[in-house]
Amino acid sequence: MTLYHVHMTLARTEEHPNGSSAHGYDIVLPLDAAMKLDPDAWKAHAKECGVRRFWQGEPDQKGLLRHIGRGWVIDYDATTPEGDEPFFKLDRHEFKAGEYLSVREQDGEMQTFRIVTVEPLKK
Repeated sequence: MTLYHVHMTLARTEEHPNGSSAHGYDIVLPLDAAMKLDPDAWKAHAKECGVRRFWQGEPDQKGLLRHIGRGWVIDYDATTPEGDEPFFKLDRHEFKAGEYLSVREQDGEMQTFRIVTVEPLKK
């Protein structure tokens, strides 16, 4: 099992027709040999699976990747039982450059992000 750093940026939207490298997420998560999320490894390394949301004009938000119910979420506030931003079928995605992931952000809007890089976490 290896922890990976995944960098993804906002895909094409009406407001950003070419996408935006100034809006996105950095995620640390365990991936298996097929480059998919490894839930068992996540259980063993949950506290290391951090997320940073960067958004031009706003302060960075930092949280953790959590599994709640049937889904994966970004949790910015560990004092609450629910997550803040759910991923769309995170456990079914292959993590490689050029693939897309969707996140339902705190305002309720579903945004799509393009994976830019997937690299083993440097120790």
